[in-house]
Amino acid sequence: MSVRESFNPESYELDKSFRLTRFTELKGTGCKVPQDVLQKLLESLQENHFQEDEQFLGAVMPRLGIGMDTCVIPLRHGGLSLVQTTDYIYPIVDDPYMMFFFFLFQGRIACANVLSDLYAMGVTECDNMLMLLGISNKMTDRERDKVMPLIIQGFKDAAEEAGTSVTGGQTVLNPWIVLGGVATTVCQPNEFIMPDNAVPGDVLVLTKPLGTQVAVAVHQWLDIPEKWNKIKLVVTQEDVELAYQEAMMNMARLNRTAAGLMHTFNAHAATDITGFGILGHAQNLAKQQRNEVSFVIHNLPVLAKMAAVSKACGNMFGLMHGTCPETSGGLLICLPREQAARFCAEIKSPKYGEGHQAWIIGIVEKGNRTARIIDKPRIIEVAPQVATQNVNPTPGATS
Repeated sequence: MSVRESFNPESYELDKSFRLTRFTELKGTGCKVPQDVLQKLLESLQENHFQEDEQFLGAVMPRLGIGMDTCVIPLRHGGLSLVQTTDYIYPIVDDPYMMFFFFLFQGRIACANVLSDLYAMGVTECDNMLMLLGISNKMTDRERDKVMPLIIQGFKDAAEEAGTSVTGGQTVLNPWIVLGGVATTVCQPNEFIMPDNAVPGDVLVLTKPLGTQVAVAVHQWLDIPEKWNKIKLVVTQEDVELAYQEAMMNMARLNRTAAGLMHTFNAHAATDITGFGILGHAQNLAKQQRNEVSFVIHNLPVLAKMAAVSKACGNMFGLMHGTCPETSGGLLICLPREQAARFCAEIKSPKYGEGHQAWIIGIVEKGNRTARIIDKPRIIEVAPQVATQNVNPTPGATS
């Protein structure tokens, strides 16, 4: 039985005032510390650490820079390494149409977001997850008792899809809802790919379209006439609904398939695309490289119509400049040129399930460990894969 078929609107419907207004004050801002500021704040953590020649119990310490989100720690026994990450997000949207699916998705997105840091290392198996949950002290008991179990269920469902389980965590009361976790696995050396081996001639592949935050924002603008009037000439309400639903599906989709294919096609490095946008994370990855290389991005795959919306807003989102934040975005992978097209074709195979995509978006050339987007990148309009009839589902729908 599907989630939609099991939905009982009387059990989960919340007051309209909560759905349309109250959730805004509960979700937090989600703002990140600016990338350059964060790098400076964290510099002391890397002092005298992770040098290539540093030994730990006889093993060479893998060198991971502070711009990367995962640690790799050699263990005392058997040549194994601990690979671990932690992350959290605020709920993504104020969604008025159906809280049941929205909050299940929030839990799934939060879990997928945590696991992506492991997947960017080519790790496909997670041994354990902990859940970090901030419950808003502004919630009424009724709101808490209906909303939080759905978020927890969504997180648990995604963990089970990833082949792991949630065994504990931490829960706190604070002003906002906060969702996150810790993902841990123990690996042999051939089970992870260090993100530092890109070479000139590699190409850059991206596995999810950009523009999720634009889609989320303009979906909210449907109820704000002064904002909707700025973009209604370049996008229809149906376009917005489709982009929003596609964004939700993409954010909730695990990057596990891409992680497995990184091994098959000999990936040299990868990172996931999240809060610093594609350019910010490409820059972090470039700084991590052993070889003197630079990344040049020529193509930007973007959810359909969201590039036009961004331009109509004066690029306030930073989408064309590569600085628009993404939540639970795709993997940016450095692949040998001869392998990249095969990777992009293979990931779309029906045997991996629906929705997986990939595009060649740039090249790796000789350089000074930087990343840039060319002045006029080609925008690849990514058509929605969700069915039109699923837009604006009504409570009790069974389609």
